[in-house]
Amino acid sequence: MDITVREARAGELAAVGELVAQAYLGDGLLTFGAADPYLAELRDTARRARHAEVLVATGPGAEGRDPLLGSVTFVGSGGEFADIAGPGEAEFRMLAVAARARGRGAGEALVRGCVRRARRLGHRRVVLSSQWRMHAAHRLYARLGFVRAPERDWEPVPGLPLRVFTRELEGSAVRTEG
Repeated sequence: MDITVREARAGELAAVGELVAQAYLGDGLLTFGAADPYLAELRDTARRARHAEVLVATGPGAEGRDPLLGSVTFVGSGGEFADIAGPGEAEFRMLAVAARARGRGAGEALVRGCVRRARRLGHRRVVLSSQWRMHAAHRLYARLGFVRAPERDWEPVPGLPLRVFTRELEGSAVRTEG
């Protein structure tokens, strides 16, 4: 399948947010299901787009349309969506692929898009957090060169442990401010 990764367009932000919310709901990743307060944050793609880069994976659809297959939030320069990234690191969050598009390469394309952006920005590493039960995502990360960094694991709220994965970006020069 021919997949394109690009920035989400203003007119599709609500659909992107719903795609992410439905992926998390469908996979049982929200502690309180449809009543989980994190669901509102997943749907608020417009806010994410103001503070980070919301990327989408698209592919050919019926009648030449460009259907949304998945999304990820790329945090390349800190800010309120950088949970764990430190100096010289980029981060991505909220990787989600529509159920109908799973196994077709959309998740991989989105992760590769984040790695390319991080390298272009001169970062030395990409970091991410993931729930322990996201086994398919963990296999994808390992295949793409990410390794566990258990010393960086954390809990955004008590009882929700997140595992941290990192990937070194060879050939990247660390940018300095000033």
